[in-house]
Amino acid sequence: MSREEKVTEFLTCAICQELYTDPCTLSCDHTFCRKCVTSYIQTRPDAVQSKTIPCPSCRQDTKVPNPSRPVEEWAGQVKPSIIIQGLIDIQADASAEDTTARFCTHCGQLEAATPGISWCADCKVALCVRCVKIHRASSLYVDHKLSDLSEEIKVKERRKVMCQEHKHKKIKYICEDCNKSLCQSCCVVYHRKCESVVTISSQVARMKSELVLMGNILRTKCLVKSKRIERHKLKIDEIQDHKAATKEQIHLCTDRIIEHIRQKEKKLFDELDETTYEHIMQIHADVKLEEIDMQMYRQYCEFINQTLVSDCDVDLYHAFRAWESGAVVMEDVKDTEAADTRRIDTIMFTPGTDTVQHLLDDLQLGRFDVTYRDGPGRQCSPMLFETTDTATEGEERVPGMPGITTLHIDGIQTIVVTDYINKCVKSFHKRNNQPCQSRLPLDDSPFGLSQLKEKQVMIALPGSHQIITVEVTPDLVLHSAIITSKAYASLSVLSSSSLAAGTWDCVDILDMAGDVLRSVTTYNNETLFAYPAYMCANKGNIFVCDSRKKSVTCLTSEGDVAWRYIPTGDKTLRKPTGIVTTKTGDILFVDKIAETIIQLNEDGKYIKDVLTCRDGISQPVSLYIDKHDSLFVTGGGEIKTFIFA
Repeated sequence: MSREEKVTEFLTCAICQELYTDPCTLSCDHTFCRKCVTSYIQTRPDAVQSKTIPCPSCRQDTKVPNPSRPVEEWAGQVKPSIIIQGLIDIQADASAEDTTARFCTHCGQLEAATPGISWCADCKVALCVRCVKIHRASSLYVDHKLSDLSEEIKVKERRKVMCQEHKHKKIKYICEDCNKSLCQSCCVVYHRKCESVVTISSQVARMKSELVLMGNILRTKCLVKSKRIERHKLKIDEIQDHKAATKEQIHLCTDRIIEHIRQKEKKLFDELDETTYEHIMQIHADVKLEEIDMQMYRQYCEFINQTLVSDCDVDLYHAFRAWESGAVVMEDVKDTEAADTRRIDTIMFTPGTDTVQHLLDDLQLGRFDVTYRDGPGRQCSPMLFETTDTATEGEERVPGMPGITTLHIDGIQTIVVTDYINKCVKSFHKRNNQPCQSRLPLDDSPFGLSQLKEKQVMIALPGSHQIITVEVTPDLVLHSAIITSKAYASLSVLSSSSLAAGTWDCVDILDMAGDVLRSVTTYNNETLFAYPAYMCANKGNIFVCDSRKKSVTCLTSEGDVAWRYIPTGDKTLRKPTGIVTTKTGDILFVDKIAETIIQLNEDGKYIKDVLTCRDGISQPVSLYIDKHDSLFVTGGGEIKTFIFA
């Protein structure tokens, strides 16, 4: 299958088998023609009843935002697929351009279809034999480069996008206030009161730079996802192997218990055999005694019979005296002797079924200990994207960067850091994929910094009691400076009229002239800070790392303590430094000595260790998260950029 056929297949609706017409994407991410979705809904009474749109491919339901509207309008409420529509438009324009490029552009304007032989890349026109001669003869076009169209050169022209409302007007403007693309008529009619209406062409460089950066990030994320998929597949194999091994363990455990029960059974059999044998032997002894007694009784009977038939009265007297004396009857004596001997009467077996059943119910062959992790099944982890060396020419000492932020200057992402060791501020950016940097030397060592405006940052110079403002173009230019009453190290802009700054034992709220509006020094009658050298602000709260108190403190805009994070035991902080907040309100901060970046939730509760030295960070100091959720970490003279994938 050719590339064109693959693209066409990708842009084909699964219902009508034609190129998408007004494509819309359901919540399951499957795309169809809007009219096809409408027709499909009308064939599904259950969809109308449930007020959802079932996907024709996977049957997943998409909720209708406004189900009270007629069914024919439901598909119109589904979000359009802008990317797929753009691909369709590009493909259509490419086909049209490929056709028109084969004919002379100038002759075409005169309604003549003359085959083109050359292409002027400067004028973006196709030329026939006659027009090529005219083109080369003109002094205006003598430097233009002509290419042979027979070489299958791909001709590109700008696609003209027309306004949907003003059909004859081209889209040339952007209203940044409303985030809409406009034609000139739209600007005049609907957006004349908007403050930020700019031409699209003026934003091209910025948009290209942003898209190049985003493309690099997405490619890195794809690579990370690919590796993670492989790890997941290996994990599945490990789980299957572990399952088989666990089953074997269960079999062995069960066999041991069954063998133990068999031994119990054998013990009962042996006890039964022994008791039964003893019982039988006792009965055998009784039989023997009875036989002896019976023989004796027979002898006495014979003696009596002989005496009775005898004519001797003396024999009769002796027999009678023997009877009366009890010499003949010995059974009572023998019975008395036997009474002193313990004899078995019966052997009864009472099954312990109830007890055994109870034991079996409570029997635990073992247990499964399953560990869980909080959050969704797929967790994003920071992966190293790139490393920036911050050492500049002539510097002999490794840069120490206690402050970092990122700005987007005319579409160029610019990283700004303070270098406390080399007494300067530095910026790093890329032009045409080539690394560039700027260096602003200072008389004092800069520490904390915070963004003030789109192209300005404020920087604390504790040694000279100054807070300076630096213009970022993206080159660095000193703009202004204010003198403060204290030596402030940490800094965070709260609003256009106030900022927070930290010194040795307190955090102050300042106005833009450097005057103290209020100070935060104690909490519960105890000194709150010892060295609050790192801070950030978000949603009115101020987050402060104190390396000597080994704490993280959240202050409200009024200076009240919302919470403090001071763990103990093996979680005790060793030297907390840089701190930043995420879009979700979580807090990330650096434990420099532990070489760990720790995540807390918005209530100051520990979540997890986000990065450690095993992830490539070394001697981390400060950190920052930009609008793309890229995480920048300074340390060891480098800036490491991590992306969450």
